[in-house]
Amino acid sequence: MASWVDPLVVGRVIGDVVDMFVPMAGMTINYGMKHINNGCQIKPSMAADAPKVTISGNSDELYTLVMTDPDAPSPSEPTMREWVHWYVASLSSSATNGINVEMGVGKEILAYMGPRPPVGIHRYILLLFKQRDPIGLIDQPSSRANFNTRHFAGALGLGLPVAAVYFNSQKEPSSNRRRHH
Repeated sequence: MASWVDPLVVGRVIGDVVDMFVPMAGMTINYGMKHINNGCQIKPSMAADAPKVTISGNSDELYTLVMTDPDAPSPSEPTMREWVHWYVASLSSSATNGINVEMGVGKEILAYMGPRPPVGIHRYILLLFKQRDPIGLIDQPSSRANFNTRHFAGALGLGLPVAAVYFNSQKEPSSNRRRHH
């Protein structure tokens, strides 16, 4: 019988960014009509605007969402690991609406920044944490570079994530016409 291996383990999301965890909430990510499955390939141009995120969990709970790139600036030399792309706190789960910061669903602490991988294939990881309490005033990270999800979660008392989804992205060719010599 074949054993199922968690795609978060295969993609080294568990290990590089977070420790092993048990998913306790559902999180659906869509860029336009494209549903994100772990390990799928997304062009940076498709992900230029923030995705629609739908959380299915306990409606009384509040959640924090973080999106990071552990492969910055290059997967072979991730000297800026992790680059934080998005940080939204105090989200509630509701089946009918995704994160809609404009409508006051969640507090966007750090504005969304789409993938811009300079070299190689980068992993973009969206992590959902359950908040024990409403998060009050939070300072933005001083830099998007060298963010550490484990330290961040520890400092805010968030513990392990309750859901995670990741996708891969690489720099798009500047021209679709390729010359053959």
